[in-house]
Amino acid sequence: MSGSVLCVRLDNAGDVLLAGPAVRAVASGSDRVVLLAGPNGAAAGRLLPGVDEVLEWRCPWIDPAPGPVRAEDVADLVDRIRALRVDSALVLTSFHQSPLPTALLLRQAGVAWVGAISTDYPGALLDLRHRLPDDLPEAERGLSLARAAGFDLPDGDDGRLRLRRPLPPVTSLLGSVEQPYVVVHPGTSVPARAWPAHRHSEAVRALQAAGWPVVVTGTAAETALTRSVAADGALDLGGRTSLAELAAVLAGACAVVAGNTGPAHLAAAVGTPVVSLFAPTVPARRWAPYGVPVVLLGDQDAPCAATRATVCPVPGHPCLAQVSAADVLAAVASLAGGPQHAPAGDELEVAR
Repeated sequence: MSGSVLCVRLDNAGDVLLAGPAVRAVASGSDRVVLLAGPNGAAAGRLLPGVDEVLEWRCPWIDPAPGPVRAEDVADLVDRIRALRVDSALVLTSFHQSPLPTALLLRQAGVAWVGAISTDYPGALLDLRHRLPDDLPEAERGLSLARAAGFDLPDGDDGRLRLRRPLPPVTSLLGSVEQPYVVVHPGTSVPARAWPAHRHSEAVRALQAAGWPVVVTGTAAETALTRSVAADGALDLGGRTSLAELAAVLAGACAVVAGNTGPAHLAAAVGTPVVSLFAPTVPARRWAPYGVPVVLLGDQDAPCAATRATVCPVPGHPCLAQVSAADVLAAVASLAGGPQHAPAGDELEVAR
C-alpha cells in the first residue's frame, strides 16, 4: 500500500506517543502521513518521526473532557479530511474505544479504505476489521494494526518509542544543574493516578540528600504543585517548557519519576529510564512506559485495579499512598546507580 495515509489518534499526548511505532511503519510504506489528533495530543504528534502533517480536532466521543456533538463541527471535519485527499486511513484506538464513529466520518469524507481494531460488527465502515488479544502493550497493539494493513517497520527499527531529532537546546533552562540529574514530574492527567504532593516533596529531599540534583517539571496549570515540590532547592521548571523542551530535559536525565501520564511516555520516547508511580486503574502491562528500563511502584492488586477510575474510588488512595520516598530513592538507584553512574539494563521491576 502506498499513497497518502491518514493515521487517527484522538486522545492524549501519551496515547499519541505510544502510536509512534505504528506511524513509523505506515510512513515506511507510504508517500505521505497525516495525523488526525485531538488538542491534547497534537503537539506530541508533531514530534513523531514519519508525520508530515497534523490535523487537529476535538473528538466528542474520545476527548477526556468532551463537548457536545455539533453537526457543524462534524461537517467541518469531514470537509477538512476530504480536502486532504488521502487514499486510506488507520483509526488507532485503545481497547475501550470504538473506532466506528470516526470511521463513519472518514467514509463521508470519501476515504476509500479504512482499517481499525474493532470488536463490534462494522458493516461497510471498515475494509480491515482487525482483532487481537486485548492484553498487549499499547504500542504493540497499534503496530499490530499497521502490520495487518500491510505496513511494517523498516530494517533496523526496534519498535520502541521515538521522537524527531534534534530536540531544542535547554541549557539556559537547566542553568547550573549538574548531570546526572533526576527529573520528578508530580502532575498527572487525572487525580486517581497522582502520588500525594507531600510524598513528592519527601522524595525530592531524599534524592538531594543522596547527592542527586533534581529538576521538577510540570505544565502551566501545575505551577503551584511544582513550586511546592521543588521548594527545598530543586530546580522548578513548572510551566516553563514546551513539549519539545520538556522532552529535551527528560533526555538529559538519568531517571524520571512520574505517574501514569504523558511525560512518562515522553521519557520513554527519549530513552530515559522511568520510576513509574503507577496506579492500577488501567493495566500496567498495557500502559507502563514502553521499551525502557522501568521500576513500577504501587500496589497493582489494589481494589481500584482495572476500574479506569479518574478519581480514586478507595478511601486513602492505598495503591500509591503507601509508596515512600525511600522506595523512590531505591528505584532511582536501581536504574541509575549512584549520582556518577550510567543507567542500567532494559528490564521491568515491580515493587509494592
